[in-house]
This record gives sequence, C-alpha cells and structure tokens, in this order.
Amino acid sequence: MHALKGEGFGPLLFRFAVIADTHVNPEDGRSSSPFATNALANERGRSAIADIDRHDPLLVVHVGDLVHPVPELPSFEPACERFREIASTLRAPLYLAAGNHDVGDKAVDWMPAGTVTQAAVDNYRRLFGPDFHSFDAAGCHFIVIDAQVINSGLPAEAEQRAWLEEDFALNRGKRTFFFTHYPPFVCDRHEASTYDNIDEPGRSWLLDLLQRYRPEALFAGHVHHQWYDIFEGTECYILPSTAFVRQDYTELFKLPPGGPEHGRDESPKLGWYLVDVHANGHVAHFMRTDGRLDATAPAGTSLPPVHSRTNPHAPAGVDLRHPWVEWMDIAATGGVQEFERKRTRNDYPLVALWEAGVRRLRVPLQDLLDTQVRTRMSLLCRLGHRFTACVFGVPGGAATAALYEHRGLVETLEVVLPWRDAEAALPRLARLRADLGLRVLLSKLRLHEDAKYDGSTFNHFINHGFVAAEIEQMQALLAVPGARAAVDGYVMRIPRGQPPADGIAQARRLAATLDATIVPHVRLAGDDPATPLFDERANGNRVAEAMFCALAGAGTELFFDTFVDVDRGYFPHGGFVDRRFDPRLAGRVMRHLHAAFATEAAPLCGAAAGAAAVLDDGAGRWLCLQSAGAHWLLFLPTVPSMPLASLAGRLPPALAGTARATCVIDLGSGTVAMADAAGLLQGPALLKLVSRDPA
Repeated sequence: MHALKGEGFGPLLFRFAVIADTHVNPEDGRSSSPFATNALANERGRSAIADIDRHDPLLVVHVGDLVHPVPELPSFEPACERFREIASTLRAPLYLAAGNHDVGDKAVDWMPAGTVTQAAVDNYRRLFGPDFHSFDAAGCHFIVIDAQVINSGLPAEAEQRAWLEEDFALNRGKRTFFFTHYPPFVCDRHEASTYDNIDEPGRSWLLDLLQRYRPEALFAGHVHHQWYDIFEGTECYILPSTAFVRQDYTELFKLPPGGPEHGRDESPKLGWYLVDVHANGHVAHFMRTDGRLDATAPAGTSLPPVHSRTNPHAPAGVDLRHPWVEWMDIAATGGVQEFERKRTRNDYPLVALWEAGVRRLRVPLQDLLDTQVRTRMSLLCRLGHRFTACVFGVPGGAATAALYEHRGLVETLEVVLPWRDAEAALPRLARLRADLGLRVLLSKLRLHEDAKYDGSTFNHFINHGFVAAEIEQMQALLAVPGARAAVDGYVMRIPRGQPPADGIAQARRLAATLDATIVPHVRLAGDDPATPLFDERANGNRVAEAMFCALAGAGTELFFDTFVDVDRGYFPHGGFVDRRFDPRLAGRVMRHLHAAFATEAAPLCGAAAGAAAVLDDGAGRWLCLQSAGAHWLLFLPTVPSMPLASLAGRLPPALAGTARATCVIDLGSGTVAMADAAGLLQGPALLKLVSRDPA
C-alpha cells in the first residue's frame, strides 16, 4: 500500500474508492442520449474500474447512476446487466447507491423525467440488492442511502427514514462515512431547490441527522462536477462522473467550453476518488481518468497521488492573483434548469491546489475583508494551508481591524513599499508584528531610480521585490534600531530571465549574510507586458528547477507567480492550471516532484545544500544532488520528443564513468520506469544514479 503520510494524520489504515455516474449503456458505443459523448461511457467505465483495481482499495462505493437508461425504458435491464459485467473485474467488494437513473428522479413538477416509484425501487432491489444499507469494514461504519425516495411519500421513504435514524443511533461513536447520490446541497444548506440537490423538508431532516451524529465524510454524485465543504464537522465531497461532464456548469470557467459537445466531453474533468483513511483523519484524492478508453495498465509504475493535507514539506507557494472563491449564477438554458438561474460557487481552484500538493497561498489582503472569501480562508487554514497576505503600504483602517479580528488566518504579511518610506513604517509594523504574531516581510516597490540594479527602463508597469545587488540597502534598514522587531526579512525577485537555481542560491547567501528570511518570488511572467509566455516546456522546466532546489534545501520557501494562467490583460503567461483549472505541464511537474521527494527521493528532502547546474548538453540542462551515496539528476529538456532510454546515455561526463542510472521519473506523466524503458519523455525527468560496480 503506497501512500504519502502527512503530519498529524498518523499511519495509513486502509483506502477505499468512490466512483460516481458511470452511466453505462446496454451496448458499447451506443447510447439513448442525444450526445455522442455518452456512447463512450462503457469504455470509460472499464478504464476507471481497471484504474481503481491498480490502487488496490479495501472496498469500492458507487454513489449512483450506474446506468444511463431510466427504469421505464426497455433498455434499462440490459444496461444493468452490462454494468454488472463491467464491474465484475473489480477485486475489491463493490457497494452501490441508487441514482436517479437507477430508480427515477426526485418528484418535481417542472421536469418531464420519470419520477421515482415504489415499483422502480423494488425492481432495483431485485437487480442490485438493498437501495439503503450499512456495513462495517476496518473498524469504520459505512452508510449508503437512496436519496431519490426522500420527500417522495413512498413506503420506501418511511422505511429508510426509520432505518437511518436507528442505524445512526446504534453506531454512534464509530468513524462513519456516508454515501448518497443527490447531495443535500451543493454550496449552501439554504440554497434554493434545483435539479442538483435534495429538497425540503427532507434536506433539513437529513442535515439534522448529520449534525447530530457527525459522520467523518459525505460523498455524493449526480452533478458531474466537484465541490467541497464542511457541514458541522462532516467533510462533504461532490464527485465528478467517469462518463461525461454536465455542460451547464461550464459557466464556471472563463474560457470557452473545453472538449467536444460544448464541454460535455471535457475529459480532464472526469475521474474518481481514492480515499486514504489514516488513524487521525482521511484524505480524498481526485484521480483523473482523462476520459481514457483503454483499460490496459500503463508501462512502469506511477507516483502516488499527493494532497496539500499530507504534504507538509511543501516549500513552494503560489500567487492567487485570480479570484479563488467565486460565486456566480448559472444560466437557465432549458436543460435541467429553465425557470430560474442557480447560484453556485466554483471550487475547482481548491481541487487544483490540493492535487498539486500546494500549502502556501499568497493573496491580496483585501481577501480578508470579504466575508465569503474569509470563510473559505478559515476552512483552508483548518486543512493545513498557510496564507501570506500582500498589501501596498502599511495597512490601516478596515484592513488592520480585519487582521486583529481574524488573527490566525494570515501567517505572513508582505508589505510593499517605496524604499524611501521603509524606515518610517517600522514602528507601525513592529506593533502589528507583536500584537498579531505575524511574520512581516518587506518588498521594495521598484521605481525609476532602481533601474540601475536590474537593467530595466522606466514604464508604467509595476514590479516589486529586491534584487541581490541591493544587499547594502537591506543591511542598512536592518541596522536601524527596532528594525528586527518590525521586519523578519525581504521578498526577492527572480525575473523570468534568471535561472531559478541561481536566484535561489543568491537568496540563501543573502539570508545567511543578513540573518533574515529571504523569500524568492519566481516569475513565470516576463518583464515585457506585451509578450505572451505560454511555452509549456519552458514553464515546466522553470518550475522543476525552482522546486528541485527548494525541496532539497532545508528552510527554503518561495512563491511562483502565478497559479492560474494570465490569458488576457498584461504580462500574459501560462501558470499551473488553465482558466478551466485543468492542469498544465507546470502543475503536473509540481505534483510529481512533491510525490517523488516524499517517496522515491525522500532522503534528499530538505537535507541538501541545494542544486547546481552541471551541464547544458544542447538537448537540455542537468542539475545534480547527492545524498546517502546516490546521485539524483534533474534533466530539463529543451528539445521535443526525447526518448526516455536516451537519458541514461547522456549523463554528464563527470558522472558517466563512475555512476549508472537505475530509474527515470518522468515528471510530466508521473511514471517511474527503468532507465532503459521505451517511450518518450513528457516533461522534465529525475534520474537516480548509483555507483558503478568495479569492473
């Protein structure tokens, strides 16, 4: 069982899988849906099942919409038979929740779909077994309900209601996981009734039970997108589908819909959840299937998934320039919503941060003044995230009041100042630092007179952060009486044209000389606001180089600018995810480096002095680290389509005669392979070298 261990969670006890909305058809390649994407559901279901098997969970729970045809169609039972055939390859026990496609929709008078009936429920029980049930496994209790019968008035509703209340009472005190097809709510317990949630009064009945008994987590499907919340101590997850995307929610994203059929086939949104249950909590990993149709296992092995919650050694943070807590109205388009818009929140930024293993988040201080954003900041702090709030000038008024009222949400205050104002700001910063327990960093607003240090020319575009040549200014301020009580250190700018390894080495030397904290900001944007920088390979290499140095340096932290693409406005450049929050190469590199340093290269993590460029061989750059007798090389390709096997033969001359490569970790795909493996490199690569045996 291979999984990362995070601080405070204790040992991994077991893992289970959750899958949703497979929408299996009676025949492969055909569907009763008007959308061509639905015809791919069977192959995608097989691929997802095979993927689950490769992770060896203790058990699997399907939260409904097993099949696509609804109960009144003659194709329903053939589809059920096909679902059983597809699921039969699972090695782990499979537990099922009924979805609206399996027993009928909840009763609504504005929807033409067939509603749930007692006959449909009875037929489901004949085909699949109980529609509500519970079981114990590995010391935990699992509850599965039939959400569709809530508010139906059917005999099944009264039966389930009495059973659930009794089951909760009899199992009080057990670690409990709860499964339903319809979520009680998507974003807010008081949200209006829509196609996507449980209606009142059943919603309040169910939420009252959850509040009283506090299961550890709730998993739901139906909406074919992802949301996360905590309700009275219960972590609530809404899962994606393995089959297709609900395209009404493409309104969440500031790009045209991704994939065919106006977003229905945006395959990066498809997947399932792998839930690691630790002694002191759980971690739910989103496992992307990317719409794969092939159930064949990929070559080599894969790095384990990472998550911010179990990735304590995560020195690299990201700048959240874009709004990361957005509420919006989804248009009424006549699909499953016609007479009202529905209000929802975009939780994809959170999913993307967790998937990359990012803990440190840089936000404008204004986020602390927004009630809705502040609520999510508080939630993320409980989950292990750390916030740096940046502000121009020493904060005052409402900003200062918010810092005092909500102390603890901000760990670091980054204050940007014209240098002429820095000394005068020290007394006020000292009070803030002392009263709130904040770490305070200064960043220099770069003005026309600073061009001599960085070779820039005057323009109207803002930049800030110190450069290494300004060490005398930094020393002079720290020598002012009281400065050490006001300021912990400085922000250092690593521009796009500077290799991150060089900039991080400079930052470490500055920190040692000044006896102060130096936090580098690694720019993915360029210095020219008109020049777009969307070269995936170049961005992936830059992130790999910076993280390789940071992960291998004790006490190193840095920020990348920025997490989400800047695809309009000034300084357009690629980030870790695009505007649909689907990962770019840089995001995959960050995730896989976190996983590699936590598992394969664990002895290096935070222990080495840093990385240094060894060689530029025309096809890429090499950086080297050594620990416990093993060398680790980072290869940053500058040419396309590099064969994996060719890397072992391109070792830097200083190492080629004395060491040999034993494995290659492709940081683009997350594949760990033998050094002579076939295939093409999808991103930067880590190579492990050991000493050659004497001939």
